[in-house]
Amino acid sequence: MKDQKKWQLIGAWSIHLFTASGAVWGFLALVAIIQKEWVSAAAWMAIAIFVDSVDGTLSRLFRVKQTLPGFDGALLDNIIDYQTYVVVPALFVFQAQLVPPAILLPLSALILLASGYQFAQADAKTEDHFFKGFPSYWNVVVVYLFFMGTAPLLNLIVLLLCAVMVFIPVKYVYPSRTTKYRRLTLTLTAVWFLTLPIAMIQYPAVQPWVAWLSFLYIAYYIGMSLFLTKHSALAYENI
Repeated sequence: MKDQKKWQLIGAWSIHLFTASGAVWGFLALVAIIQKEWVSAAAWMAIAIFVDSVDGTLSRLFRVKQTLPGFDGALLDNIIDYQTYVVVPALFVFQAQLVPPAILLPLSALILLASGYQFAQADAKTEDHFFKGFPSYWNVVVVYLFFMGTAPLLNLIVLLLCAVMVFIPVKYVYPSRTTKYRRLTLTLTAVWFLTLPIAMIQYPAVQPWVAWLSFLYIAYYIGMSLFLTKHSALAYENI
């Protein structure tokens, strides 16, 4: 019994350490951004996304919360998510000058403040396992804008739209937890994630099929989120 408890503790702390490694990947992304090594920064952000995508599943699978009830893994996860999903891409926008120079600092500040609001909402993650409002996927957005080479004015419009969407209560799919169409979502998410290193290797001459495959997933994610938001609203009205 003692050996079993020992291994449970080792496993639980190992998963927390895995979660905490996201802070390291985020820091490496910050260093790469400061040095204007954009592809490296995108790679570190992708690793941080991977860690965040699987650590919760591992934690639930190995009952980490029950093994270490005195350690708040959810709080640790939120702290790291704010760094990797918000602070890192805000600096990316600033350093890569993705928007007109006069608006660089205000736009970066808007990303930080809007996401501060989103992260602090008690129901930012709903009871039926959705994100409420734009779920601060700034890292994904800014990497797309950079790799696509879109004009600063268009980038500004897209980023402002995302900031506004933080305050609109659309329910966005939580890929690893939303139960409806979960298997399909996880499969498509895995395929999408595999396109990221391919695009980084091919940059700046990303093959059209890679871009289209990636965009199809984004379209699926947004479309499914809107569909399920409408579906849940209709279900509530019929109660």
